[in-house]
Amino acid sequence: MIASEAAPLIKVGGLADVVGALPKELAALGHEVRVVCPLYAGIKKTEKWIPYDTPLTVNVGESDQQCRIWETRLPGSAVEVYFIEFNEFYDRPEVYGNSGKGPADEDRRFVFLSRAALNLCYYLGWMPDVIHCHDWPTALVPVFLNTNDFYEPLGRAASVLTIHNLQHQGMFPFSSIEYANLPRSVYRPDCLESMGSVNFLKGGIYNATKITTVSPEYAREILEPANGCGLHHILKFRAADLIGEINGIDTDIWNPESDPLLPANFSCRDTKGKDACKAVLQKELKLEGKPAVPLFGMVSRLYHQKGLDLLAEAIPGIMETKDVQIALLGTGDKEIEKKFLELAERYAGRVGVHIGFSDELAHRVYAGSDYFTMPSRFEPCGLSQMYAMRYGAPPVARSTGGLIDTIDGAIDGDYSAATGIMFADAESADLGLAMGSAADTYIEKPEEYNRMRLNGMKKDFSWKKPAATYENIYRWAVEVRKQAHHLRAY
Repeated sequence: MIASEAAPLIKVGGLADVVGALPKELAALGHEVRVVCPLYAGIKKTEKWIPYDTPLTVNVGESDQQCRIWETRLPGSAVEVYFIEFNEFYDRPEVYGNSGKGPADEDRRFVFLSRAALNLCYYLGWMPDVIHCHDWPTALVPVFLNTNDFYEPLGRAASVLTIHNLQHQGMFPFSSIEYANLPRSVYRPDCLESMGSVNFLKGGIYNATKITTVSPEYAREILEPANGCGLHHILKFRAADLIGEINGIDTDIWNPESDPLLPANFSCRDTKGKDACKAVLQKELKLEGKPAVPLFGMVSRLYHQKGLDLLAEAIPGIMETKDVQIALLGTGDKEIEKKFLELAERYAGRVGVHIGFSDELAHRVYAGSDYFTMPSRFEPCGLSQMYAMRYGAPPVARSTGGLIDTIDGAIDGDYSAATGIMFADAESADLGLAMGSAADTYIEKPEEYNRMRLNGMKKDFSWKKPAATYENIYRWAVEVRKQAHHLRAY
């Protein structure tokens, strides 16, 4: 696997969670899995890390570059992780960008990662059957395999490209092709060319042996113009090789029975500890200590995609009509941050806001909330709703993407099989109505609420099923790649 992030070593979003968890599950099934990632300044090396004395040569630009390789393991596993140390590109705290303090080199940073990761296979003398790359930062890998490396030993490897978020595509000038030392022929509409620029993700979609997304519903949505971000026609062309599989979560880390970050543990068999978690959360976010009031939690990046601006618009109406509490942990758009800080001041004791991110507080928000709100405009998969259900906080979520695939909404007031409450349109009024219905259920129908909560806590969100699906995808990809080489031979 080649990726720009790998949890828990370096994480920005859900991509890191996949790269940190799926390899461990595949290794448990008997596969040999290795992960490659850049060594950013924010990653702390330990005494267990192994440095390689011989530098790795990376053939990019006008002259070859050399980088250093470090080997470690994914925590709690035997999965080998190789970090690429190249300070010119990665010795900065950010995974993406450079805070405007340096050159616009994002294309070269990830061209370098893709080329270095492939060269590392030759360096180690290890030829994988499948190379699994993630999102635009490594989407040039299938392009390399179909061009520069096709007749090399590594060219027999199949490629799988996972699209975690189609909105981010990696658009760069033609010079990125020159830096990659790719043939000029790749600059064409059915490869990397896009409206006069180079589109890394588009090239990956055209060239990958198989393409996956992180939920079946998102795989369907991106075939339509409204959600295809300009690539729907290309995805339709590759639809036979496009597979949606929902992500799993690390059920060892996210386990309310044993989570060391909680003030009290609990399970679907005994939920008493959840009351203690709610009391601690209320105190921590300066909310009134009222155990009978429904508490809606959120842990989110505060961006347009996540729809938290809709929540900010809905809160005044909710506060006027329902006795509820809000607990928000997040950071992002400064205007949205400002709105929530103003709401926390306006509704002191009822709205608690922590701007920033804390893994410890995130666990306590999931555990201490009665509901979890996700008004996403689009959601390729989403992990928060799975964490929330596992921690006994039924989601109140918009019907989109992976939220549809993971949440069983109550139908006409029937909560017998429900694990959450869904609403259709990305409108603050619809969100307000859904949260109002959730509050009424909590207060007036406690048996139905408890049934919904327990339904969610009992669901299996582990990587067991997704890993088995990926096994099949890899096998299909290997067979297709064999055929491609056979046909090219003639």
